[in-house]
Amino acid sequence: MKITPEENENSSSLFSWHANIIKLNNRKYIVIVNGLSRVSVILGGIRSAQLPKLIQTFSTTLLEYLKSEGIEPKLIDSYMKEGQEKITISKTNNRSVLGTMKEVTLFSDSMDSFDNNYEFLKWINRVIHKPINYNEPIHVFKDELEKNYL
Repeated sequence: MKITPEENENSSSLFSWHANIIKLNNRKYIVIVNGLSRVSVILGGIRSAQLPKLIQTFSTTLLEYLKSEGIEPKLIDSYMKEGQEKITISKTNNRSVLGTMKEVTLFSDSMDSFDNNYEFLKWINRVIHKPINYNEPIHVFKDELEKNYL
């Protein structure tokens, strides 16, 4: 997609997100995974010309997804406000994050059976992962939000 990926030194941060492009049903999707909690967000329909708006599109999708999960609005607002300066999307060589991306990619074949993207994200973020002590990514993310903003 004609963009140079950046390296991110802040690999275990709540604001560190890692991206990969997958092709599903002849459409390109961007899989974005949080380095700390393994929460995954999938963006569809992003074209090369729209890549400068990637963080804005990602932020909007993440905001709506977190609301659909029932996370307290003040926690979401605090995270998004602080994240305007700190959220980074980069490539990774962390094998754990890459493994999570591969799992999300495998499960993405089921995306068409859900009513909307947020229902799929709810399902995908409830798959347990070993690197986060066999917890669900959304619960790890929510716990970190509560720890940092309450």
